Amino acid sequence: MAADELGDQGPADGRRAGPLNTPARFVVDPGKRLVVVRFGKKVTAEVIEQYATRLRQHPLFDLSFSEIADLSAVEEMDLQADEFLRLADAVDPFSPEARRAFVVHNSVQAHAARMHKALRVDRNFSIFHSLEEAEQWINDQPLAASAQPYC
Repeated sequence: MAADELGDQGPADGRRAGPLNTPARFVVDPGKRLVVVRFGKKVTAEVIEQYATRLRQHPLFDLSFSEIADLSAVEEMDLQADEFLRLADAVDPFSPEARRAFVVHNSVQAHAARMHKALRVDRNFSIFHSLEEAEQWINDQPLAASAQPYC
Protein backbone atom coordinates (compact mmCIF):
# COMPACT_ATOMS: atom_id res chain seq x y z
CA MET A 1 0.00 0.00 0.00
CA ALA A 2 1.39 3.39 -0.95
CA ALA A 3 2.23 5.82 1.83
CA ASP A 4 0.13 8.56 0.27
CA GLU A 5 -2.90 6.29 0.58
CA LEU A 6 -2.45 5.99 4.34
CA GLY A 7 -3.53 8.22 7.17
CA ASP A 8 -1.24 8.91 10.11
CA GLN A 9 -2.55 5.81 11.87
CA GLY A 10 -1.62 3.46 9.02
CA PRO A 11 -3.51 0.35 8.00
CA ALA A 12 -5.26 -1.95 10.44
CA ASP A 13 -2.56 -4.65 10.19
CA GLY A 14 -0.13 -2.70 12.39
CA ARG A 15 2.00 -1.04 9.74
CA ARG A 16 2.50 2.64 10.42
CA ALA A 17 3.01 5.51 8.03
CA GLY A 18 5.07 8.61 8.58
CA PRO A 19 3.38 12.02 8.28
CA LEU A 20 1.88 12.71 4.87
CA ASN A 21 2.63 16.42 4.64
CA THR A 22 6.40 16.04 4.32
CA PRO A 23 8.82 15.74 1.37
CA ALA A 24 9.59 12.14 2.42
CA ARG A 25 6.72 9.79 3.23
CA PHE A 26 7.43 6.38 4.65
CA VAL A 27 5.71 3.21 5.76
CA VAL A 28 7.19 0.88 8.36
CA ASP A 29 6.03 -2.71 7.89
CA PRO A 30 7.30 -4.80 10.83
CA GLY A 31 5.79 -7.98 9.37
CA LYS A 32 8.01 -7.66 6.31
CA ARG A 33 10.83 -6.00 8.30
CA LEU A 34 10.74 -3.26 5.67
CA VAL A 35 10.63 0.53 5.36
CA VAL A 36 9.43 2.04 2.08
CA VAL A 37 10.17 5.74 1.68
CA ARG A 38 8.98 7.92 -1.20
CA PHE A 39 10.75 11.20 -1.72
CA GLY A 40 9.07 14.26 -3.25
CA LYS A 41 10.23 16.51 -6.09
CA LYS A 42 13.19 18.11 -4.26
CA VAL A 43 15.60 16.25 -2.01
CA THR A 44 18.02 18.12 0.23
CA ALA A 45 20.22 17.08 3.15
CA GLU A 46 17.58 18.56 5.46
CA VAL A 47 14.84 16.39 3.92
CA ILE A 48 16.93 13.26 4.43
CA GLU A 49 17.86 14.26 8.00
CA GLN A 50 14.19 14.86 8.87
CA TYR A 51 13.24 11.47 7.40
CA ALA A 52 16.00 9.71 9.36
CA THR A 53 15.02 11.45 12.59
CA ARG A 54 11.33 10.59 12.21
CA LEU A 55 12.20 7.02 11.31
CA ARG A 56 14.45 6.54 14.36
CA GLN A 57 11.62 7.84 16.57
CA HIS A 58 9.06 5.52 15.00
CA PRO A 59 7.92 2.91 17.55
CA LEU A 60 7.91 0.04 15.02
CA PHE A 61 11.27 0.78 13.36
CA ASP A 62 14.25 -1.50 13.83
CA LEU A 63 17.64 -0.56 12.35
CA SER A 64 18.00 -4.06 10.88
CA PHE A 65 14.91 -3.60 8.66
CA SER A 66 15.40 -3.41 4.89
CA GLU A 67 14.66 -0.18 3.02
CA ILE A 68 13.26 0.66 -0.38
CA ALA A 69 13.92 4.32 -1.23
CA ASP A 70 11.70 5.40 -4.12
CA LEU A 71 13.33 8.36 -5.89
CA SER A 72 11.11 8.15 -8.97
CA ALA A 73 9.34 11.47 -8.26
CA VAL A 74 12.56 13.39 -7.55
CA GLU A 75 13.26 16.20 -10.01
CA GLU A 76 15.97 18.03 -8.09
CA MET A 77 18.68 16.54 -5.91
CA ASP A 78 20.30 19.42 -4.00
CA LEU A 79 23.17 17.59 -2.27
CA GLN A 80 26.90 18.27 -2.29
CA ALA A 81 29.60 15.59 -1.95
CA ASP A 82 30.35 16.52 1.69
CA GLU A 83 26.64 16.22 2.51
CA PHE A 84 26.50 12.73 0.95
CA LEU A 85 29.42 11.74 3.21
CA ARG A 86 27.87 13.20 6.35
CA LEU A 87 24.49 11.61 5.64
CA ALA A 88 26.05 8.19 5.04
CA ASP A 89 28.33 8.36 8.08
CA ALA A 90 26.26 10.17 10.71
CA VAL A 91 22.60 10.30 9.71
CA ASP A 92 21.75 6.95 8.07
CA PRO A 93 19.44 5.11 10.52
CA PHE A 94 19.97 1.60 9.09
CA SER A 95 22.52 -1.00 10.14
CA PRO A 96 25.28 -1.97 7.69
CA GLU A 97 23.63 -5.40 7.33
CA ALA A 98 20.26 -3.97 6.22
CA ARG A 99 19.29 -4.57 2.59
CA ARG A 100 18.86 -1.29 0.71
CA ALA A 101 17.15 -0.82 -2.67
CA PHE A 102 16.71 2.43 -4.58
CA VAL A 103 14.09 2.90 -7.31
CA VAL A 104 15.10 5.38 -10.01
CA HIS A 105 13.71 6.52 -13.37
CA ASN A 106 16.32 8.98 -14.66
CA SER A 107 20.01 9.83 -14.55
CA VAL A 108 19.73 12.43 -11.75
CA GLN A 109 18.06 9.89 -9.47
CA ALA A 110 20.50 7.15 -10.50
CA HIS A 111 23.49 9.40 -9.79
CA ALA A 112 22.26 10.11 -6.26
CA ALA A 113 21.67 6.41 -5.60
CA ARG A 114 25.12 5.49 -6.96
CA MET A 115 26.72 8.15 -4.71
CA HIS A 116 25.05 6.60 -1.68
CA LYS A 117 26.04 3.11 -2.83
CA ALA A 118 29.67 4.18 -3.25
CA LEU A 119 29.76 5.44 0.33
CA ARG A 120 28.41 2.19 1.76
CA VAL A 121 31.00 -0.54 2.24
CA ASP A 122 28.40 -3.27 2.52
CA ARG A 123 27.15 -5.23 -0.46
CA ASN A 124 23.46 -5.21 0.50
CA PHE A 125 22.62 -2.36 -1.84
CA SER A 126 21.13 -2.28 -5.33
CA ILE A 127 19.36 0.13 -7.71
CA PHE A 128 16.26 -0.75 -9.74
CA HIS A 129 13.83 0.70 -12.30
CA SER A 130 10.66 -0.42 -10.50
CA LEU A 131 9.27 -0.89 -7.03
CA GLU A 132 8.33 -4.47 -7.93
CA GLU A 133 11.94 -5.36 -8.85
CA ALA A 134 13.21 -3.74 -5.65
CA GLU A 135 10.68 -5.70 -3.56
CA GLN A 136 11.71 -8.97 -5.23
CA TRP A 137 15.36 -8.30 -4.47
CA ILE A 138 14.63 -7.23 -0.87
CA ASN A 139 12.64 -10.45 -0.37
CA ASP A 140 15.57 -12.41 -1.82
CA GLN A 141 13.45 -13.68 -4.70
CA PRO A 142 14.98 -14.24 -8.13
CA LEU A 143 14.44 -11.33 -10.52
CA ALA A 144 12.65 -11.92 -13.81
CA ALA A 145 15.05 -12.41 -16.73
CA SER A 146 14.11 -8.97 -18.08
CA ALA A 147 14.71 -7.26 -14.71
CA GLN A 148 18.27 -6.15 -14.15
CA PRO A 149 19.62 -3.88 -11.42
CA TYR A 150 20.21 -0.33 -12.63
CA CYS A 151 23.95 0.21 -12.91
